[in-house]
Amino acid sequence: MTKKIYNLFLFSSLLLSSIAGFSQEEKKLVYKGNCYDFADTSLIPNNRKPQQQDFLANQYDFPAKPRSQWELGISGGVVNVSGDVRSKSIFNHPQKAINTLGWDIHLRKAWGYVISTRLQFMHGIASGYNYQESEGYWGHASNPWQMAGYTQDVYYNYKTTMSELSLELVANLNNLKFHKARNKVSYYVFAGTGGLLYNVMIDAKDKNKNNANYDFIAITTSPNHIYDSRKTIDKQLRDLFDGEYETNAERHENAAWSGKNTYRTILNLGVGLQYRLSKNFTLQIEEKVTHTGDDLVDGQRWQERPRVSSTTVGAKTSSSLTRDFDNINYVSIGINMHIGNHSVEPLWWMNPVDYSYNGLSRPVAHNAKCETDTDGDGIADCFDTCNDTPSGVSVDSHGCPMDIDGDGIPDYKDKQLITPTDCQPSDADGVGKCPDPACCGLPIKVSGCGNVSNGSIQFLSNSSFINVSAKSQLDNLAASMRSNPDCKVVFVGNGNGNKVEQQRSWDRVNGVINYLVDKLQIDRERFIFRYGQAGLMNSVEYHAASAGEDGPSNVPPPHPNIKLK
Repeated sequence: MTKKIYNLFLFSSLLLSSIAGFSQEEKKLVYKGNCYDFADTSLIPNNRKPQQQDFLANQYDFPAKPRSQWELGISGGVVNVSGDVRSKSIFNHPQKAINTLGWDIHLRKAWGYVISTRLQFMHGIASGYNYQESEGYWGHASNPWQMAGYTQDVYYNYKTTMSELSLELVANLNNLKFHKARNKVSYYVFAGTGGLLYNVMIDAKDKNKNNANYDFIAITTSPNHIYDSRKTIDKQLRDLFDGEYETNAERHENAAWSGKNTYRTILNLGVGLQYRLSKNFTLQIEEKVTHTGDDLVDGQRWQERPRVSSTTVGAKTSSSLTRDFDNINYVSIGINMHIGNHSVEPLWWMNPVDYSYNGLSRPVAHNAKCETDTDGDGIADCFDTCNDTPSGVSVDSHGCPMDIDGDGIPDYKDKQLITPTDCQPSDADGVGKCPDPACCGLPIKVSGCGNVSNGSIQFLSNSSFINVSAKSQLDNLAASMRSNPDCKVVFVGNGNGNKVEQQRSWDRVNGVINYLVDKLQIDRERFIFRYGQAGLMNSVEYHAASAGEDGPSNVPPPHPNIKLK
């Protein structure tokens, strides 16, 4: 068994060496990184096109999963039964095919970057024989060796013809890459279930002696038999057997499920690797183990313990019999082909971080508008949903003019910058419908904020961490406040949908004010603290306080027991 597997892998290595220079131009194309055009809608199935349209319109951050190719493969290899009879071939007759070979064909489809399913059909022939004599068949009327009329020790042998159909779940192990673009080798594991049809025959008659029983006495009665090496007995048996396998092996009472075949439900598992040959072809090496739940796949249900001394020769050893189930080993090598039009290659060959890495390093690759900023507001056109903003107007992360009070009137047009929600909707000038408060005749204090501008601090989703860009923005705000010592600044945290959003809104405003107070030495009383507003999520907006606008500089957290980042 070990020698056969070694020869198979040696053949695989030679094959890999012979194809090392194959399709070099295709390999360069495959491994360069950006595996497909994320904006190509023709690659997207109809049920995912709404997501793709939102992505192209900058309304959703993730592109839709593309349609991927199927894999069709064919393999061949070595089949062995791990059971009561040793697995090996009879090479005594060169004109006969080796009785431990199999082949398979499969169809595989990816459902994601890790998980795929595979339908596989395998057909093979396994054979074997024991180099130790056996007598456990005595007293078992259904045993073919007793039915054949043997009265002395025999050497169990078999040839099993099998066909297996299985559905397997395959898990890819190594296509998530952070420091390289693509794989040349794909490693995977799999498990599945299916059905097995098998038929077992034994070689119990010697055709060279008119189909009489084999004469095993010459081997078992040899004076030095108990000391003969395994190699010597193997040679004697190869010379003796004719390799015809003319006798039915022992079968279950309900054996004939289909003609001479026995059916069993099976479980299998295995490991494998694929090597990239070109854009559409891969080389596959795999080992699969099939659990049959059956003890007659090798035609013998009893496994006899070997005799340990010459004193046991001729003694019955029925009390030494043990029983277990047979497994099938299949080691194979094959070629796979990718099939399918308007599709990307199978997803287990693709790196799922391709999109994000390419978007970070080369945004122009999928949207040429990222090179330009038509309205000069600092937001590239590929992200700007308001690309006609007047010069000098403060904008949010989408490039639209700031609207602090959310009344639909941009701040640069709003004559009532803070319109209470109860007073909305506002008119065309941004003034609410509430009447002016009764005037006390007191003069209105002007804020005196001069060049203190409005702005917005952006945060990552579910985070209150102040990044480097935000710190730079706050440094500029602090400088403006120092030059306008009578100015107060209002910070407004957005998020009021639930308790988590409210607490996160408070955390962000609190973090920004603490940064200005602790790091930049701005008096806390110059800030107005607001949170839980219905504005742009993941942002804290700020503006210079207008005349008469006031509020606390610090407020208690709404839900302090909620732990957030």
